[in-house]
Amino acid sequence: MSDDADLASTIAELEQQERELVLPHLDNDDAWALGCLLVELAAERDLPVVVDVRRAGQQLFHAARPGTTADNDSWVERKARVVMRFGASSYLVGLRARARGTTFGEQHQLPHQEYAAHGGSFPLRVEGVGVVGTVTVSGLPQAEDHALVVEGLRRHLA
Repeated sequence: MSDDADLASTIAELEQQERELVLPHLDNDDAWALGCLLVELAAERDLPVVVDVRRAGQQLFHAARPGTTADNDSWVERKARVVMRFGASSYLVGLRARARGTTFGEQHQLPHQEYAAHGGSFPLRVEGVGVVGTVTVSGLPQAEDHALVVEGLRRHLA
């Protein structure tokens, strides 16, 4: 399979995840439960990640596992801004730019210190409402950050 076909396949998979992973509601307790679930998954695997859950700009959950630094917090902020601005996962936004033969930075001309279209931040969509917040993981390679978030959302919704 060509790189273009692989990229198109990955983009289609990410778009499907966003259609499937929709919450019935999101209150503070839901955010706490989702954040704790992600931290538990990370702890079981001894992963050095930061986990962050936000709704309407308010940080409802934030935890930093051993091995993380303040730089991970910066990545969380930058990735979450991408999700809230574009209404799609930070990974998907970055891959869509790549599929167009450019980079996120070249395509949108947004400040690098404020926006990062790298995997790990996912839109929290509520049925009948739309995107209301973000869940973000930072500390692993971008595909792994994204995969951990998706796994956590799937378990949370089960």
